[in-house]
Amino acid sequence: MFETDFEKILDQVENIQPMTYGSTRNFKDGAVTRLSPYISRGVISTKYVFTSLINRGFNPWEIERLIQELAWRDYWQQIWIEKGNLIDEDFKTPQIDVENHQIPKAIIEGKTGIEVIDQAISDFYETGYLHNHLRLYIASIVCNTGKSHWKLPAKWLYYHLLDGDWASNALSWQWVAGSNSNNKYFANQENINKFFYSDQKDTFLDAGYEAFPLKEIPDSLQELTTPVLLTTLPAKQSLTIDNQRPTLLYNFYNLDPLWKKDMDVNRVLLLEPSHFSKYPVSEKTINFILSLGQNIENLQIYTGEFDDFVNKYQLENIYFKEHPTAAHYKGTEENRDWMFSVNGYYSSFFKFWKQCKKELSTLYNAH
Repeated sequence: MFETDFEKILDQVENIQPMTYGSTRNFKDGAVTRLSPYISRGVISTKYVFTSLINRGFNPWEIERLIQELAWRDYWQQIWIEKGNLIDEDFKTPQIDVENHQIPKAIIEGKTGIEVIDQAISDFYETGYLHNHLRLYIASIVCNTGKSHWKLPAKWLYYHLLDGDWASNALSWQWVAGSNSNNKYFANQENINKFFYSDQKDTFLDAGYEAFPLKEIPDSLQELTTPVLLTTLPAKQSLTIDNQRPTLLYNFYNLDPLWKKDMDVNRVLLLEPSHFSKYPVSEKTINFILSLGQNIENLQIYTGEFDDFVNKYQLENIYFKEHPTAAHYKGTEENRDWMFSVNGYYSSFFKFWKQCKKELSTLYNAH
């Protein structure tokens, strides 16, 4: 479903339809970009996509919705940079009305009785992708109807997502659950029917918004489970390292084929078991990143911890890109490409976006 050839990915960027994105993105067949797996894995950046759109001659104010959605990704990342592991817990306020720290078995098995949701979960296991609106629906059903704490369900979703970005994922689940927002988000059957072209009735969500939260957990969500989330990494192999050359470290969040492309260097994809123990991902996701890694010439793979890697190969001249999961790396840290120079923690996206819009105005006026 998702290309891994770099040239085809770049073609996809050039063929975005930004004018129809804003009005259709919430619908099942909306003009979404399907670029999220490549942005999350660092193959391309939000800035690359943004620059491509500007270079194609689009007026940024006419495609503001798409630019705004790209900025959301940077916003979540900025929070992760500033707040670190705090995003792993209830972020702004404790999630209320929690009755369990598991996940309804019906969600895992796609047997909620809500046809759109059940079909989406079945497709999700096949493709590693979920429409953003469906992510909100599922999180709402799990946290606000099934009354599960957000953390384990968020890890389950992340595990299967090819575009898994822990900041975006964890903080979005918390936005739905009310621990990163002022209110819980509720979806009802009418909303699901509207955006996913269904006409189903008489489900546990078939009620007006005034009926939420439901007084009782629906029967189909009563049975709970704890999914086993384990990552299988490639076997450790011996690498060919030239100590006279610098070493560029790639990882789960940086698979950029253009990074120092013309430098004579060692290129190594570092897969740390400790990282995947904390943030487990599926075999499908591992295969996806290994396939993306083939776009990087002479990329070698090291399965093991950073310190063990450095000690084994006596490395001194190491380059890596900044990321919260790479905070323990030592060497020359380089900045990621951001759409705007706005950084640091903002308590709401609105405040962050307000600063971004100032830069957008300056940029557009310069054109």
